[in-house]
Amino acid sequence: QSRLQDGLSFLATVGSTSPFIGLFGTVWGIYNALTAIGMSGNASIDKVAGPVGEALIMTAFGLFVAVPAVLGYNWLVRRNKSVMEDIRSFSADVHSVLISGAMSTSNAAAGAKKAG
Repeated sequence: QSRLQDGLSFLATVGSTSPFIGLFGTVWGIYNALTAIGMSGNASIDKVAGPVGEALIMTAFGLFVAVPAVLGYNWLVRRNKSVMEDIRSFSADVHSVLISGAMSTSNAAAGAKKAG
């Protein structure tokens, strides 16, 4: 089971932290925009556009990484559960066959003793 779960924790970590990295980039870009406004003394579009654009790119990058990671994680978890259920079902079937085969063998041996 652990072999089936390899990489799931990594995907979960990437999916949960990527939006925060994008948010950090957004905060950093807004900070740079406000610093540029403060240094120039006026809020012109050329002072704000660059840093805000960087902020939006970082937000988009965080979501671009997080969404596929979360979708992949959820798909792999579902697949893992399905495979584990198939294995449990198969092992139960094998167990039933072995038990019924052992009973048949012991019944045959008991019948042979009675006949002999």
